[in-house]
Amino acid sequence: MKSPHLSKRIKELKIQNGFSQEELSEKTGLSIRTIQRIESSETLPREVSLKKLAKVLGESTDALDWTMKENRGLLMMTNFSALSFIVLPFLGIVLPFVIWVSNKRTIKDLDGIGRRIINFQITWFILLILWFVVIVFGLVSMFEVGNLDGSAIGHKMMIQELGLLILYPYNFVFVILNSFRIDRGKELFYFPAIPFFRINR
Repeated sequence: MKSPHLSKRIKELKIQNGFSQEELSEKTGLSIRTIQRIESSETLPREVSLKKLAKVLGESTDALDWTMKENRGLLMMTNFSALSFIVLPFLGIVLPFVIWVSNKRTIKDLDGIGRRIINFQITWFILLILWFVVIVFGLVSMFEVGNLDGSAIGHKMMIQELGLLILYPYNFVFVILNSFRIDRGKELFYFPAIPFFRINR
């Protein structure tokens, strides 16, 4: 499978950086034969090779790989699929993950967007679980000390419900706000988001 746009871009960046094929091979850890085959459009680089080339050439993988297609609709769908957390919390991770893995090598910007969405959804899910754990341990401790006062238990349950009333709308609002950012071509902003999947810049 040939990719003249990609090979042309790699050659242009190699020249701009003042690299020879030998120097590019040394810096990326790829063989000279692999570099030659990519530059001559004989082959497409594997994902790991593309990332190495992008890092050395100072370019993002999405910008380097001109073979990727624009598909704003799929980017929006990936983001909106996270709303499935409303049905089952873990679906907010699973559905975006499936779309991301299936299309990240063919749709421009999906790799970065998918990573941001999934990182946020995993972080949110962990916070949700921790919230439930705190409430459960609180209730268990009340039973252990014999404090079975109905008002105290009701207070604990009210705190749990308050937490859900904060966490669920928080997630929903971020998904909606980021859909507008995707529509305007801006970088997504999700917070907090533990970087389980590192963002390639």
